[in-house]
Amino acid sequence: MNAPEQSAATTGAEPTQLPSPPDYLAARAVFAETYLTGEGLEIGPLHQPLATPRGATARYVDRMRIDDLRREYPELRDWNLTEVDIVDDGEKLATIADESQDFIVANHFLEHTEDPIGTIGTHLSKLKPGGILFYAVPDKRYTFDYRRPVTPLEHMVADHEEGPQRSRRQHYEEWSQLVLDAATDQDWEKRAIELEEAAYSIHMHVWTQAEFLRLILACREHYDDAFDIEATAHREIEFMVVLRKNGASPAPGPDAQATLRSLPQAGAVPNLSFRRRLRRALRAAKRELVG
Repeated sequence: MNAPEQSAATTGAEPTQLPSPPDYLAARAVFAETYLTGEGLEIGPLHQPLATPRGATARYVDRMRIDDLRREYPELRDWNLTEVDIVDDGEKLATIADESQDFIVANHFLEHTEDPIGTIGTHLSKLKPGGILFYAVPDKRYTFDYRRPVTPLEHMVADHEEGPQRSRRQHYEEWSQLVLDAATDQDWEKRAIELEEAAYSIHMHVWTQAEFLRLILACREHYDDAFDIEATAHREIEFMVVLRKNGASPAPGPDAQATLRSLPQAGAVPNLSFRRRLRRALRAAKRELVG
């Protein structure tokens, strides 16, 4: 055995403790294990694709290949990026047949979309009956967006009804002024024009958890109750929602089945303490919505 291959047991050294994943990534993994099965898509995974459970297979969608992504975003040059299987606009998914997917994952994507209401509708149309939408969205209070005002629901409704061009410049100006922190009005106005002309991907909309849930509930009404909310949680810098399109639900994947079999009482809910925390978080968000 070569020296680098020797284990801690043979050398007497303390075993290396791998760092635990951030709490929000652990929460994503629990949701994925519980709700994802079959064949689906993940949009814009970049360096952090969702760990899909056994019984679930994802193809990866982005608007350009890896080399082009690195050129477009130099800050990604040192990251190991996920190979892109399908080059497509994640808001439109024009190359994906309707009712063809068991799930669609889009983490830290919806805030980049110009028309989140239309995007959610498109994603629903690509799902089979009973399919899953899995979204994680950054909480603007814990990101570089912290100085930006929350996007009102009325603004997003108007973008959907009138077209996103109505407010595109406004988003770029807000980004340039409050995120890039340009020195003068002239500086941020010039920078906004440059970013808009380049169609640079920024956070078009920003939310807190309560405002995002208001958007989801508005989408549910807009699309005639086409989906139900399966789960929601706030973890560190982000919040997650799992939505299920109306229709027959697919059978649980093998990991979820194994979890259920290991429980002492038939029909008990897996990860019970975690689910209780989720229910408390949902109740708190509902109180904020009506408060």
